Amino acid sequence: MHLAQALLGWYDRHRRRLPWRTEPGARPDPYRVWLSEIMLQQTTVPVVAGYFQRFLERWPTLEALAHAELDEVLHAWQGLGYYARARNLHACARRVQAEHGGCLPPEEKALRALPGIGRYTAAAIAAIAHDRPATVVDGNVERVIARLRAVETPLPTAKPTLYALAAELTPETRPGDYAQALMDLGATVCTPRNPGCLACPWRDACEGHARGMADTLPRRLPKRPRPLRHGVSFWLMRADGAVLLRRRPETGLLGGMIELPTTPWRDQPWGLAEATAHAPEACRWQALPEPVRHGFTHFEIELLVAAAETDAASDGGEDGDIWCPPARFSEHALPTLTRKLVRYAARHRSGPGSG
Repeated sequence: MHLAQALLGWYDRHRRRLPWRTEPGARPDPYRVWLSEIMLQQTTVPVVAGYFQRFLERWPTLEALAHAELDEVLHAWQGLGYYARARNLHACARRVQAEHGGCLPPEEKALRALPGIGRYTAAAIAAIAHDRPATVVDGNVERVIARLRAVETPLPTAKPTLYALAAELTPETRPGDYAQALMDLGATVCTPRNPGCLACPWRDACEGHARGMADTLPRRLPKRPRPLRHGVSFWLMRADGAVLLRRRPETGLLGGMIELPTTPWRDQPWGLAEATAHAPEACRWQALPEPVRHGFTHFEIELLVAAAETDAASDGGEDGDIWCPPARFSEHALPTLTRKLVRYAARHRSGPGSG
């Protein structure tokens, strides 16, 4: 039996029930497919499920999302990380509404021209939402193909080879179901550790299984250690208990999110006297005992927290400055790093006169 047919037969019996999937025979909603694929990047299905449902309750259509404010979308995204995805999601909705009549186009080329949609996401939308024969390759698929064809070249070097091998298998019929089947196979059977080869519909054709090496594939190049960067964040509290927050620039890491005012991040640790040149006000700054550490994909950051009180009474300041009592921090889009910092600072500087 052809590999695609065998996999589709398995999928018809064992398909996962997921919030963004339609029932067999029903036509998928491109908006739901796109939203789920953006959310699932760098995130797991159990984490995404709740966010997906809440997004749909708030913005049930692409048009509704296009008319939302970016701050609303960023706030709803809190906890999913990789906030550039949320900014691109919002920008893409507005572009599709303005240029495509609110409908995601079916062609991969047109999809890839939209914000936040790369090769994988474009293929997933084309295949799953529009039933176009597109090659959908994510981490699960790379693992399955590496084992099926016993590809020993390590990732990421092997990516072009694995994509080409996956493309050879992509069927003309039921390409959307096939794409989801292949992802399900990697998620539930051909797992990273202890693959369930006895339950695999491709076991008899799997070269990795035949050679007794399936669980060692795909190979990976050794990870480079993540560099450590340093900075100082400033916890400035007014007499009424409000704390100064600041909006980050729209572009770059954590773009448009809310943070404590912070020095630039660099390779060398900061001394407090040097760091206060970047402080929002000239005050008696006091360094709190321990730095706060946080990991990003490509580096780690260690931030000292410097605290001070100010007699300032107005809401004025630089563009993007926000005076907010800690009890209302939840109203703002705070990334995980900022939430760590404010929890730590609040424990040490809980109110007026605490210094």
